[in-house]
Amino acid sequence: MISTRKFCGLILGFGACLAFGGTPTFAEAAADKPQVVLDTTLGKITLELDPEKAPITVENFLKYVDDGFYDNLVFHRVISGFMVQTGGMSDKLVEKHEGQRAAIKNESGNGLSNKRGTIAMARTNNPNSATSQFFINHADNANLDRAGGGYAVFGKVIDGLDVVDAIAKVETTTKGPHGDVPVKPIYIKSATRVKK
Repeated sequence: MISTRKFCGLILGFGACLAFGGTPTFAEAAADKPQVVLDTTLGKITLELDPEKAPITVENFLKYVDDGFYDNLVFHRVISGFMVQTGGMSDKLVEKHEGQRAAIKNESGNGLSNKRGTIAMARTNNPNSATSQFFINHADNANLDRAGGGYAVFGKVIDGLDVVDAIAKVETTTKGPHGDVPVKPIYIKSATRVKK
């Protein structure tokens, strides 16, 4: 009788055998997904990231988290029934440049959809212009999913969706060139990795 490992090697080749023989359990798969807590002035939001589907985006985001880049920034664009955006502006609506990294490759079309509670990268009209800003979808926004030219989803809210709802409900106004700005600033007090 041929062992599973030998059979796998004969039929599928070495690389496929490793994948076949090393299928992770649900717990192992979950352990491979980093989690980040956004401690905001309206409560905590826990994010689970997906490095398998969005490796470049997750690595970029975690570097900003580890550097403390997001601490004391605000949710500067809030549209109920659409999304809440943060990751780049002070409460004076001045974009933070110190510590900002180069733009990353767009990983939209990775199989993750802009559904309610997912987190995605914000960008300009250039698909490959995302740096630090991100948004949490407040509704299902499948229109943002275009492969290569969409908005790259890289994780989801696993706790604190009620906080996202609370942020989405705040009163907004226009300040200078910026629309949909919360009247009372909502801060990210800190963004930290969850230790497992």
